[in-house]
Amino acid sequence: MARAMKRAPRGRSFASRNPTVIGSIGLVVIAVLLWAAFNASKLPIIGGGTPYAAIFTEASGLKPDDEVRIAGVKVGTITGVGLDGADGRDVKVSFRVKNAFVGDQTKAIIKIKTVLGRKYLELDPAGVRRQRADSTIGLDRTITPYDIYPAFSDLTKTVGAIDTQQLAKSMETIAQTFKNTPGDVASTLQGLSRLSNTIASRDQALRTLLARANQVTGVLAGQDEQLTKLIDDGNLLLDELNQRKEAIRTLFLNTSALSLQISGLVADNQKALQPALDQLHGVLQILEKNLDNIDRSLALLAPFYRVFANTLGNGRWFDTYIQNLSAGGVLGTLTGVGQ
Repeated sequence: MARAMKRAPRGRSFASRNPTVIGSIGLVVIAVLLWAAFNASKLPIIGGGTPYAAIFTEASGLKPDDEVRIAGVKVGTITGVGLDGADGRDVKVSFRVKNAFVGDQTKAIIKIKTVLGRKYLELDPAGVRRQRADSTIGLDRTITPYDIYPAFSDLTKTVGAIDTQQLAKSMETIAQTFKNTPGDVASTLQGLSRLSNTIASRDQALRTLLARANQVTGVLAGQDEQLTKLIDDGNLLLDELNQRKEAIRTLFLNTSALSLQISGLVADNQKALQPALDQLHGVLQILEKNLDNIDRSLALLAPFYRVFANTLGNGRWFDTYIQNLSAGGVLGTLTGVGQ
């Protein structure tokens, strides 16, 4: 029994381990965490939803991080916009949708979000089966809107590049060439000639108008964020009014009922109130006629009020004196009275 028992070998301490291996493992863990942080939207559990794509004839100003909506509710975001196919004639829009049904017949529509041209992708869910993840919605199920702002910008550039004087001369030459043609053709060409002359005479005014219109649209585009915030605030106000419409309606009804009650009260007591109002009117007329006398009376009463206040201002007695009355005379008199 005296035999010494062997102790079980202890585990190696953390400080005794190889620091190179520990540092390498730590760097790998940090790299994985950084990758997960920058690609959180692509992770299967906490990511931004199911990925899809749609083919459009043009992007129409759509860009990454724009909203994806279904029935006006945001359900995802645009993840990428780029050319599609070898010829590069179409545009492929990649997006993610979370917690929403996207059927195999769903249509994708680019819609205008603000009056200044910001866009979002609207999905019109349709179909019985769910759209397969990473699948593409073809051109037969996508719609691209007509954007008026680029059209006006292109119109301004095109009109600015037109030589109106040369256009007027061309129209005049055509009119002279066809002057011996039948009356209808000649009249038409003469009308075109007059139209071109009118445009040429108004050339500077048209250029100025289109340039200022372009400046206005540029200013509005620069104030896009403020206008968007203004519209959002207006929507919040309208939503709040919509939520409180029952209270507002009750307030209006109570106000209307109160006005009816007051009208009825006045109508019921009109016979009693009319004589009282007439008498009050008479009293006011008398006071108005004697206004000067009242002011003069108040001015004359002021000294009396001051003396009276001094007499009664020290307590519950009259505090006054009689001038030129000696104390001996008063005492002699009181003595004679007492005897």
